[in-house]
This record gives sequence, C-alpha cells and structure tokens, in this order.
Amino acid sequence: MKAGSAEKLVVVEPTPAAVAARVADRFLTRVKARTRNGRIAHIALTGGSMGPAVLQSVAAHAKVAQIDWSLVHFWWGDERFVARESADRNALQSRNALLNHISVPAENVHEAPASDSGLTLDEAAAAYAAELARFGTEDEPWPSFAVCFLGVGPDGHIASLFPDRTEVTETDASVLPVRDSPKPPSERVTLTRPVINSSKRVWLVLTGADKASALGLALAGASYTNVPAAGAKGRKRTIFFVDEAAAAEVAEDLIDQAY
Repeated sequence: MKAGSAEKLVVVEPTPAAVAARVADRFLTRVKARTRNGRIAHIALTGGSMGPAVLQSVAAHAKVAQIDWSLVHFWWGDERFVARESADRNALQSRNALLNHISVPAENVHEAPASDSGLTLDEAAAAYAAELARFGTEDEPWPSFAVCFLGVGPDGHIASLFPDRTEVTETDASVLPVRDSPKPPSERVTLTRPVINSSKRVWLVLTGADKASALGLALAGASYTNVPAAGAKGRKRTIFFVDEAAAAEVAEDLIDQAY
C-alpha cells in the first residue's frame, strides 16, 4: 500500500543489519532528490543503537559519493549533556560513524553545546534553540527537517521525551533542558514535539523484541503522554523501520514493504 500523509506505516526487515541497510539506502535516495536542484536538506539524527548503525551503512553505501554534502545540514533530536568527546555523546557517535567520512562543511554540523563548553544545561538548551532559529522558516523558529530520525525506547520514549513527563507536552519552546532523565545520563537537551512533527518525514528506527510493545502501542494510537512515540508524525510521511522481532505485534495492513 502507498503511504498517505496521515498514515503511519511499517517497513520490516529480518535483522537489525538489514534494517540499517534499508534505511541507509532510502536516506541517500531522499537526500539526493532533495538536493538535486541546489536545495538545502536539514536532517535530524538520533543516537541509541540503531542511529550509528544506520550512519555506518550510509558511509559504506555506493550512493554516498553522489551527494553534494555541502547542501546538507545535520542536527540531533536530542543530546546528552556530557563532555564533547564523551562516548555518550550522540554527536560523537554520528561523527565516528559518518560525518568524519564525508565532505560536509563543519558549519553544517549543528551540535548542542557540551557540558565542557562553559555553558550550563539551561544555557546549552537556549543556545541550541538560537541555532535552530538561524535556519527557521517563515512559520516557525526552526528548520523543517527533510528527515527526522528517531529511536524508540522500550518505554516508548523518543529523543529525550520520556513518558508522563512535562517535556512531552511542551509546545511553547523548540528545545528543552532535561534533568533527572529516567535513562542515564541524567542531563540532556531535547527537541520538542512541535519541532519533530514539523519535519517532512519522521523515520522511527527500532529493533528487538523489547520494542514490540512500544511499537504496537504507538501504532494503535496510544496517548502520546504515555507513549511519546505515538505522538511522532511527519507532515508527509511517518515510517517505522523495524526488524521482525520488533514487528511481532504489527497488523499486516500497516506493513508497506514497497517504501
């Protein structure tokens, strides 16, 4: 079936490695189409286990040389407020997996400030919001992402928007500081739902049997305050790329292997 703008559809691959390869191919195809006529593509990356795996697959793909990376800007849906070279940094993982291996200008890589930047957590969130605003659209003080990647936790969290916390329902800010995160590290910076949902395409990438329940709830229309992944929705497409283990509770009519 074809994905309509209001639909959430699922692409299933046998293994995490196959998921990463499928997403990498779709990503490069989408970025090439977006930048073909000199248009800028803003991309929001994710961390976790699958974020770097996808980027490693991108780096190894034959199509990577076909992209004019000077037209691509990279951001992150959330970031751990740790030192810049900490292994916990999403940005460091992304740099090691892909960004250090392509000719993307340094000014096109927009990291949230790290804990050793001299800024407090609140100041880091404000600085990241200001950086987003430099590339804002006519309608919003942030760019519209061509693709926003999201991981999904077993609890259904996306970015650093965790279930039943105030950050999930915030609509008056683009970036929030997060304290006492239920998942370490405890301090983070995160995009809010309005920024995520202004993306043209939201691609949620998740694997493993421990994600099956969260995926099932997200597709069934659970409350986004309880299952934040249920509230993620791209303006053009919302696609869940999953492995067979995570797809255990997915209805057949939601699967779109053609995407």
